[in-house]
Amino acid sequence: MGWMSGDDNDERGAVRVELPDGTELELSGDANGAEAAAAIGPGLARAALAVKVGDEIRDLSAGLTDGESISLITDRDPEALDLIRHDAAHVMATAVQEIYPGTKVTIGPAIENGFYYDFEFPEGVTVTEADLPAIEDAMRRHIKADEQFVRRDLPVAEAIEIFRKQGEDYKVELIEDLIADEGVETVSLYRNGEFEDLCRGPHGPGTSRIKAIKLNSVAGAYWRGDENRQMLTRIYGTAFFSKGDLEAHLEALEEARARDHRRLGPQLGLFMLREEAPGMPFWLPNGTVLLRLIEEQVKEQLDRRGYEEIATPQVMDESLWHRSGHWDNYVDDMYFMDVDDRRFALRPMNCPGACLVFGSDRHSYRDLPLRLAEFGKVTRNEREGVLHGLLRVRAFTQDDAHVYCTEEQIEDEVRDICEAIDELYSRFGFEDVEVELSTRPEKSMGSDEQWDKAEAMLARALESQGREFRVNPGDGAFYGPKIDFHVTDALGRSWQLGTCQLDFQMPERFDLYYTDADDTRRRPVMIHRALLGSMERFAGILIEHYAGRFPVWLAPVQAKILPVADRNIEFAEGIAADLAERGVRVEVDDRSESVGKKIRDAELGRYPFMLVVGDREQEEGKVAVRSHEEGELGAMDVQEFCMLVGT
Repeated sequence: MGWMSGDDNDERGAVRVELPDGTELELSGDANGAEAAAAIGPGLARAALAVKVGDEIRDLSAGLTDGESISLITDRDPEALDLIRHDAAHVMATAVQEIYPGTKVTIGPAIENGFYYDFEFPEGVTVTEADLPAIEDAMRRHIKADEQFVRRDLPVAEAIEIFRKQGEDYKVELIEDLIADEGVETVSLYRNGEFEDLCRGPHGPGTSRIKAIKLNSVAGAYWRGDENRQMLTRIYGTAFFSKGDLEAHLEALEEARARDHRRLGPQLGLFMLREEAPGMPFWLPNGTVLLRLIEEQVKEQLDRRGYEEIATPQVMDESLWHRSGHWDNYVDDMYFMDVDDRRFALRPMNCPGACLVFGSDRHSYRDLPLRLAEFGKVTRNEREGVLHGLLRVRAFTQDDAHVYCTEEQIEDEVRDICEAIDELYSRFGFEDVEVELSTRPEKSMGSDEQWDKAEAMLARALESQGREFRVNPGDGAFYGPKIDFHVTDALGRSWQLGTCQLDFQMPERFDLYYTDADDTRRRPVMIHRALLGSMERFAGILIEHYAGRFPVWLAPVQAKILPVADRNIEFAEGIAADLAERGVRVEVDDRSESVGKKIRDAELGRYPFMLVVGDREQEEGKVAVRSHEEGELGAMDVQEFCMLVGT
């Protein structure tokens, strides 16, 4: 049973579509999504933003075909925000061209948490963040006007002529590429108000569905990401269905800015970034301690789980990378150098070196599984535009390991790796771990049979542990499928950390083998695994997760001793020496500053404890303990304080 639309559908015939609950809805033969919403009810007609047909989202004005399964998108659906953010991008372009006549528009997609548009402004015009409020005001006028989004489909020649007359050469280039790459004969344009743009859609019915907007920032962006092309101006913004949601989002952004590791790192003496080495962090004394503390936790897992450590060269002959498959699948991300008439590569991964170590000796089945771990420094040729503090770098250290085992041992080894990850993440304060199984990418090596087998083995290993996981199609490594582990930080952001990758390819390419019980040569399976991924990236995530206020055991400096006067410095240094002998990481602030300033600076330094020592403390042989989190804790002797720290 379903709702009927119209009186008798006369000569136009009828279409029947299926709703999410299985109900059949009968409509006139030329019906669209808007009419489907109206047939269901006036409330839905007012709320509908788009229609979803199967997995495809279409404009409400798009026609429906008999037998299609549809659902109506409203602001309650997860796809709705992307829809109105795309709408808002077009409204922003409308406002920009209105304020700055002659501006050329390029592309303006919805992205995670917002949208952007890239513009080429007329000569002499520079737009900065100070100009964003005026653009916002113009956007609000267009939103209030409820300008309808109207689509038209044109032959490519006609569309090219339109944009060529407007001087929109970027649009002409896009259409010409669509003809060359996809063989398209028609393209779609969307108009709202006086603005019309090349766009695949879909869009909402009108601009008034956008309830709250905010333009966030201005940045430079090369046309199509090509550093040899025109530098454009990119304006970022966001949009929501309510002012409350927007305010909550802006508060979250402000908190993220306060936690930004690029600001906190130098402030806390952890690391610095320099133009002399883009994407290659300089670790300062406190940061080096932080890395050592992280490494100690990883090494504890290595020791308990039977791993042996190795160290392999960072620079190896180019021929090795042909052999490993990196040349065919990863060469664009590698650095090379010529020495003594030979070409060498800085390693982007550690696995070929581990293969050479395994292949340098004979192994029997009794040696397996052989677990070789390496804190390996790698270098990758990341484009400068994507570098981001410690989170996207060119030089970093992986807590890498390669396990060589038999097929029968895979399940146990994967389980052991998963358990190590659970224990390690919990130690660092990450309890919510999500698992993802990534399958064969488009650019890869090996047969379909090998990939099917490897993917099934990893899935079975996860299922045997009762772990829930989602499949991420096409995101595996070029040599094998992988399990990726994601954690959620204090701001609710998801980060991919550890990985476990199953590889049948490199053992073949390096002709690795072991001798079985019947004295036959057999090929081992290779498991690539990193518990944290990158030490640098993990440190950056930790800085933001804790906002620089590390738990006591992880803090590079656990206590800052603050002498009240210069005459108390010698006593403070004696306390520091005593604490250091007991395993406490401690520093003395021996500046000739007031104790109030020393306390304020120590608060900014986010040390877990401040130990104030004045004449009374010196006389009593104690320290006045102040906790960064809890405030004043009173006077203690050294032994009492050490118990508090946990040493």
